Amino acid sequence: MTRAMRWLVPLSVVPVLALLAYGFTTNPRDIPSPLVGRPAAPFTLTGFDGGPVALAALRGKVVVLNFWASWCNPSCYDEAPVLERAWRTYRERGVVVVGVDMQDTPEAARAFIQRFGLTFVNAPDSQGKVAVEYGVYGVPETFFVARDGTIRAKHVGALTDSVIRARLEQLL
Repeated sequence: MTRAMRWLVPLSVVPVLALLAYGFTTNPRDIPSPLVGRPAAPFTLTGFDGGPVALAALRGKVVVLNFWASWCNPSCYDEAPVLERAWRTYRERGVVVVGVDMQDTPEAARAFIQRFGLTFVNAPDSQGKVAVEYGVYGVPETFFVARDGTIRAKHVGALTDSVIRARLEQLL
């Protein structure tokens, strides 16, 4: 190995390490989703109630698409009552809340739904295909889909009453 090559190899690692260090300092909540402003990816799942959950069937309604898991504590536990309140408050105005359970067991997910008395539709994404289509980084993540089927916003982390109210009022 030449003398110059002995210096080039270690120096070529420096940019990679710098990029890696930058990645560790970046909060995933601050990274804008490339999906905002684009059509929401269509999907069909089977709900925990046995019925179909198809995004295409909800066209014309505002959809709150929430990715969650029963093991996601405290964030998913904090936002479950928020989502239920929003569903009960806004459903008469054309809002649908859809929960997508990921990386979970059916038993744990059903216990979570029962614990919080969730009446909005929930479906398991047992293969993780829907989560991949939406680029879900972790749970909870929520997408707000306009009546025309376009994703208008993404929220990473637990929703609060004020956040969900503000997003929904913008879309109604």
